[in-house]
Amino acid sequence: MQPRFVPISFALMAALGAPPVLPAQEIVEVTGRDRPIDAAFEEVYRVGVLDGESWEMFAEVSEVAFDADGNLYVFDGTSGLLGSGSLRVLVFDADGGFLREFGSSGGGPGEFNRPNGFAVLHDGTVVVSDIGHRAFQLLDASGGLIRMVRVGDDLAGMSVLGEILPDPRGAGVFAGAFGGPGVTIRGAGAGPVTPPTSRPVMRVGLGGETMQADTMVHGWLPTRSEITDLAPNNVPAQVREMLRNMSMPTVFEPEMLVGVFPDGGIVHSDSSTYTLKITPPGATEVARIIRRPFRPEPVTPEVEREYAERRAAARRDAGMGQVSGSRMMVVREGGSGANPNPGPPTQSSFQIEERYYHEVPVLRGLATAWNGRIWVQRRGEYPESDGPIDVVTSDGEYVGTYSTDATAMPDAFGPDGLAAYIELDDFDVASVVVRRLPTEVR
Repeated sequence: MQPRFVPISFALMAALGAPPVLPAQEIVEVTGRDRPIDAAFEEVYRVGVLDGESWEMFAEVSEVAFDADGNLYVFDGTSGLLGSGSLRVLVFDADGGFLREFGSSGGGPGEFNRPNGFAVLHDGTVVVSDIGHRAFQLLDASGGLIRMVRVGDDLAGMSVLGEILPDPRGAGVFAGAFGGPGVTIRGAGAGPVTPPTSRPVMRVGLGGETMQADTMVHGWLPTRSEITDLAPNNVPAQVREMLRNMSMPTVFEPEMLVGVFPDGGIVHSDSSTYTLKITPPGATEVARIIRRPFRPEPVTPEVEREYAERRAAARRDAGMGQVSGSRMMVVREGGSGANPNPGPPTQSSFQIEERYYHEVPVLRGLATAWNGRIWVQRRGEYPESDGPIDVVTSDGEYVGTYSTDATAMPDAFGPDGLAAYIELDDFDVASVVVRRLPTEVR
């Protein structure tokens, strides 16, 4: 079945007072009937073992990426806001042969201090968003520091030092509030600030010493409750004041899913419905919307109860004991501003009531391959489980669907149909498997 194009009547929208849209915008309706495709992937190589050389044994693989020559970059070690910064980068050639390793923790240039996002440009330039340095560190393919690009005052309150995606055109990355929701700091120290109204995707230029960012996309931001609405009455007054400008994510809150096309265009989805929004390179308005007729599931008391039971069972199986339907907040001494908790825990620990979003989003993942095709993962049997993966083109052509459990979503795509997957064995030993995609989906 061919996609159906639905034109937009701009005269009618103007008469009804609807927001203006670009005249070029179109909506593509894709069939709701799945067409299965075979996950006959050729394994090219596998790296990572339980016991071997130091470069063969991974600690915690944060991310993987390819350069234009098909070299694989493995970012191994703890990372993120609470990570130690013990990150190393291992590079393997297109056949899986070990090339080199670089990276160490520390406060100096070229050393990692709470790295939080990673990207590899086509020429092999490694970009690391480093919270401790408040900068992007640019390293050459051998690990030598090219320069540090620092956060400017105009970006101080924006999410630029998180997950990043490379700009295939070079000299920049895309940054924003990608992925799952987190705690939002809506004011710090000097008083409340205007809460965010969208989830922006910014193109950050890396040509100078200070980041130059342009907002390309404004993603939809779900509403949520402030944390003080959820705090119990026994919370100390000073703690309640500290939390008054924070908001907590709800269970099943829709994620912001983003992919970048080879020409620098962007596809994004708020994941609540099957809606893919495509913005051309250099533009700031959506030009095409691709939809499939899948709808979110309402969150009923039964859905909440079954989810809580599965989560409790999973924690027991993992040896983590019982878990209640609430979040634990631990207040620490000595904090201020946007990072109020750097000190040791005190006795002021308390639980906050956990709340649920009103529906279960349709989508759980989105990525773009080097040929520009979009991979979209739908939810599975349970709200928290992965389901089928669709492959569509940016024009809305439906290629087909991998059934649930036929394949995982690739953790990275590369040239010539390469795809990398981070896998854990029964002992939680990490390995990276590189496969070549079949011709029909390259």
